[in-house]
Amino acid sequence: MSNSTADPQCCGTMPVPMLDVNRQNEPLRAEIDAAIADVCRSGAFVHGPACRELESAMADYCGSKHAVGCASGSDALLLSLMALDVGPGDEVIIPSFTFFATAGAVWRLGAKPVFADILPETFNIDPTDVARKISPATKAIIPVHLFGQAVDMQGLTAVAGELPIVEDAAQAIGAEYQGQRSGSLGKLGCFSFYPTKNLGGFGDGGMITTDDQQLADRLRILRDHGQHPRYHHHVVGVNSRLDTLQAAVLNVKIRHLDASAAGRKHNAMRYFEEFNRIGLHDALGIPGEAEHCQSAWNQYTIRVPDGRRDELQSHLAAQKIGSAVYYPVPLHLQECFSELGYEPGSLPHTEKAAEEVLSLPIYAELSSAEQDCVVQAIAEVFGIAYLADAADCAA
Repeated sequence: MSNSTADPQCCGTMPVPMLDVNRQNEPLRAEIDAAIADVCRSGAFVHGPACRELESAMADYCGSKHAVGCASGSDALLLSLMALDVGPGDEVIIPSFTFFATAGAVWRLGAKPVFADILPETFNIDPTDVARKISPATKAIIPVHLFGQAVDMQGLTAVAGELPIVEDAAQAIGAEYQGQRSGSLGKLGCFSFYPTKNLGGFGDGGMITTDDQQLADRLRILRDHGQHPRYHHHVVGVNSRLDTLQAAVLNVKIRHLDASAAGRKHNAMRYFEEFNRIGLHDALGIPGEAEHCQSAWNQYTIRVPDGRRDELQSHLAAQKIGSAVYYPVPLHLQECFSELGYEPGSLPHTEKAAEEVLSLPIYAELSSAEQDCVVQAIAEVFGIAYLADAADCAA
């Protein structure tokens, strides 16, 4: 590892954003503008050719037989559960340490979210706790590949038995488990194209992958008001069609996805080496890749123990360095789910993670100088001189 290029006098005056989508999109502007112009000339703004092209590209990328576009990642979850006939009286096991949409989809269908604890090393759902939560009312399991790392699918599949597994892969496009990509590891895979995702559009968008032809056909009907053929409704669906303009943008960006993923991984490895080299590896919980996994590094999430997380985040903010807490309040303790009866202490690993996690900038376009400023600011909080022997970082 070469010496840092950070200049202590620049760090604190040079902002380091948590994410800069413009920096990602700008090199692709000419391609994106041309793709949008093609849609505008065609007038095919709904169910246009670009949508079918993206569905084909996503199926190929994930290694699944079918991909069905929809309006958002949240709708991908909702439609998947609808396709599985989840409804009142059913239970769906999910992690509590995730974005609200995972539980929201279950609740909106009148089913009961049953929250399982996480593995502290990966922040992902614990198959052993899932096994404890399975009941005769369990209709499905939704593991979340959180922060870009795949769940222990072998362990989860073993306890799930015949129960369908719906992957929430909103943060994990391109992530691999035992050489197989997310979206092809369960019965259904759900993706989000929200602008901050690794494959982000210019607005909302989502995709569902599956190897099941009947489920794919059902999803295409459900996303379009339940009509098939047009104006003939055998089921009640929703209006959740992927915008053709969004598909056109994503068709450009998916061609560059692997290069972007390589940049994220490079930055993750560089954080690891820098934190380890200056002795912060033991003071912080540094993320890594679990066995048989290749992370998509949607987030680089450290643990800050001993109640110092908020102190560190405040110091980063003072240095104009972006960071984020995903997620400060676990879902089982959210007010809207209070009737489920969960109390503090019911999911100890989840609750501890919510108190300690802090995500740092990780996007592919992050420069080495910016990354060094992040490391330097963290080192300051822990009283460590960052690369004092390097000329550019000399005190």
